Amino acid sequence: MNSSSGTRKGILFGRGSGLGMAVIAVVFLVALVFAANQNDVIGWIIALVAFGWLLLATFIVVSIRRAAKFGADQVRQAQDNMRSASGQAPSSSSSGHGSTRLVQDQPAAGANAMRDQKLDHSFKIIQVQARVVEENLGKDADAVSRALETINITAHNGKGLLGGDDGGPISGKVVD
Repeated sequence: MNSSSGTRKGILFGRGSGLGMAVIAVVFLVALVFAANQNDVIGWIIALVAFGWLLLATFIVVSIRRAAKFGADQVRQAQDNMRSASGQAPSSSSSGHGSTRLVQDQPAAGANAMRDQKLDHSFKIIQVQARVVEENLGKDADAVSRALETINITAHNGKGLLGGDDGGPISGKVVD
């Protein structure tokens, strides 16, 4: 809630709810004092109506605060569920309330799909180059050398995708 929204919601239910409750309590006390001093029925009826308004306002303020807290907890829980579904850690402001949450150590599903697609492409390159080696073995030494270099580069980069090699990608001429 920003600082100006409390004044827009009114004195009774916004940030100034304490002030609104104080005003209603003062009205009740003034009505009670006048009713006791005057000792007439109308004064006591006004004091009773003011007390009713005080009880109603208290009930409404407490209910709204409870509902707002419940709503904020529900929103926070939904955000944490979305964050954990996307592989991110839950927000630090979330309150556990006794619940246990599984946090995955693996990357998000979208990142897994991209990695799997890259690995699939790498395996296809290796299969093609293995056929090139088989077809040109003993015939064309340059083609075999290029195919073996491509297999080496592709395997190195594939290991890097799996986190097995920190050396970064190696360069060379890749033949598809």
